[in-house]
Formats: sequence, structure tokens, C-alpha cells
Amino acid sequence: MEVSLLILLTYGSEYKLERISWNEYFMAQSELLALRSTCTRLAVGATIVRDKRIIAGGYNGSIAGGVHCIDEGCYVIDNHCVRTIHAEMNAILQCAKFGVPTDGADIYVTHFPCLQCCKAIVQAGIKTVYYEMDYKNHPYALELFEQANIETVQVERKELEKIEEKKAFVESLVKQLKENNADTVEVEVLEKRAEELFSIIPTAKTSI
Repeated sequence: MEVSLLILLTYGSEYKLERISWNEYFMAQSELLALRSTCTRLAVGATIVRDKRIIAGGYNGSIAGGVHCIDEGCYVIDNHCVRTIHAEMNAILQCAKFGVPTDGADIYVTHFPCLQCCKAIVQAGIKTVYYEMDYKNHPYALELFEQANIETVQVERKELEKIEEKKAFVESLVKQLKENNADTVEVEVLEKRAEELFSIIPTAKTSI
């Protein structure tokens, strides 16, 4: 039995596959980038977007070719790791390196930018800052954004919060396929793929 028919028979015509928004899509890219972070204190990802196209991405870590905090520990001075380049700065510098204009672009960051990154965002001509989590939001940063007419928007984690619900839904589909005597090999392939998909999705927010 085809999966689409099985869905209809099991859940009726009211079932509708939800499509994530553009904001959720680009924030998911930043979350993925954060998984590349080499900072042991906080994993951050940033994605720069123009006209709904990704033009650059970055995560917080050491300079290219340098030692990493995950290997040698953080180099902390005055409660700040001086080895780390922040995700937003890396994304902006990537544009500078390859000659990609950032004027009028948007940036999606997993955490609210620090004061220094906020200044860089203003100077880069970025018009909107989308962020997922509040993180030591500096009042002067908000003041600078207001002066530069930069909008700040917090993006909710609607999609990732539904992971367990989706996992249960996929499990129920596989079970129905088995009960309806679907091709055993095909079901096993689908079951294995489902396990792989749900095993790599983070179920909790990044912590310090």
C-alpha cells in the first residue's frame, strides 16, 4: 500500500503536511552551523540572507588554521575567550573575503549578538536581525539598532519542538505498513532511514 494512501486512511482528509516558514528555514541553517562551533562555552551559528538566498554562514571558533578551544581549552581574559571569533563576524568577514555585498541583507543568529557584533552588523548595512534565543542582550546594542533603523525579530522554535510528535507519527506509519503487509524490505529501509533522521536532530537547546 502506498504511503500517501495509508496516511489518508489512517488520519483522514484533515491531515496536512506543515511547511516551515522562511524564518524557521534560515534559522535551521544557523542551528546547523552552530554544530560546527569549536567553542566550549556556547555554540552559535549565523546565516546572512539576501532576497531569500543564503549568501554566507559562520559559527564561533578560532582563526583558520589556529588551535581550537575544544582541544586546548578557552583562552579567557576578563571572562571573555579572546581566541574565539563570533559567528556573526565570521559570516560578515566571509562576505568581505569573497566580495559579496551585505547591504540590505538579513542575518539569522541562534543567539542575540554581542555589542561588538552589533556594531559590525550596523556597519555591514544589514537591515534585519533575526535571533532565536536571548543572550545577555546589551541595552546599548538595542539603542544602536534603533539608531540605524535595524529591526530585531525573535524566531520561535516551533518546528523543532514538534520533533517527538513527528517521530511518533512516522513510527505509527511504519507500524501500519507492517500490518498491511507492505513489502518487508521496503519497510525495513524506511524504518532505518527514520531512525537515522531522528537520531541526528538535537532535542534540547544548546547550553553553555
